[in-house]
Amino acid sequence: MTQPPLPIQPARTPLPSAESWLEGVPTPAERRLDRYAVAAFVVSLPGLVPFAAVLALVAFPRIRKSGARGRGLAIGALAISCCWVIAIGVAAALGLYGERKAGIGRTVAIAEVHVQQCFDADLNVATLRVVRIADCAVPHTGEAYAKVRATLTGLTAEQTSTVATQQCATAFQAFVGKAYERSELDMYYVVLEDHAVADGNVLCMVGTPREKLSGSMRGSQR
Repeated sequence: MTQPPLPIQPARTPLPSAESWLEGVPTPAERRLDRYAVAAFVVSLPGLVPFAAVLALVAFPRIRKSGARGRGLAIGALAISCCWVIAIGVAAALGLYGERKAGIGRTVAIAEVHVQQCFDADLNVATLRVVRIADCAVPHTGEAYAKVRATLTGLTAEQTSTVATQQCATAFQAFVGKAYERSELDMYYVVLEDHAVADGNVLCMVGTPREKLSGSMRGSQR
């Protein structure tokens, strides 16, 4: 008995495996990191904001063109740079506020100077009337270190000078850490009132007309 002919099967060209379609195309894990993005992130950490921003902005078009990795690093570099800018701005604002609150740069009558305030003035004048409040951290002329109480009513000018000098000299040693007689610093005083008051009626100051002071003289042993 004759067998019926088998149906003709169409010839098919075998398709390549799915894996072979990707040959030559880098996978995400194989794509290299853009060196500009890496550099931007690295320099942003210590706060080199201008360099980080420029490198990050250069990295973005390079990444789009080459398909390299690193977009996240570039974005991170810009974010860190923004944080640095905000932090610097806040610190500057607080510094200006602190200086304004402390009266730094303001010219005041000598009687308005407070203890622990530094100032700039001409200490060679016969009568010191006004000073400019200064930051103790930068070179300055003098520093108010104490207010002392002294009963000066009815005393002559010479007696007033003696009493005020003695009182300020005692406070001088406690403040500077060295007796006034052995110190290289000069001492000045201003009588605020003739009668003694609770917070002191004689303002004691330390300074030297020969050179600027640097920092507070508290415990300086000078």
